[in-house]
Amino acid sequence: QVQLVESGGGLVQAGGSLRLSCAASGRTFSTYWMGWFRQAPGKEREFVAALGRTSSTYYADSVKGRFTISRDDAKNTVYLQMNSLKPEDTAVYYCAARIALGLTSMAEDYDYWGQGAQVTVSS
Repeated sequence: QVQLVESGGGLVQAGGSLRLSCAASGRTFSTYWMGWFRQAPGKEREFVAALGRTSSTYYADSVKGRFTISRDDAKNTVYLQMNSLKPEDTAVYYCAARIALGLTSMAEDYDYWGQGAQVTVSS
């Protein structure tokens, strides 16, 4: 069983930055493929970014060039650096871990999920 705990959410003005962290339990974190998703009120959960074991990355078009996903395997942590934030980035952000190989944007392909962190961007 893997437990994921997000932190770093909050309120920021448009154009500002935030960094989300996701700490994972377990001794095999380095083998997981990690992802970030978000869900805005009244909308479905959507893919944000994914990161493989060899640092390969995959981003949604809506965040490409503004968000960066990274990992520190020594700390069992994955990060989401969010720059140039927009009001439409407001959502609950979820960290997810995938045991199988391969980058994917499909939520159903991920095996474990965190509880979510609220990010609110004011205009």
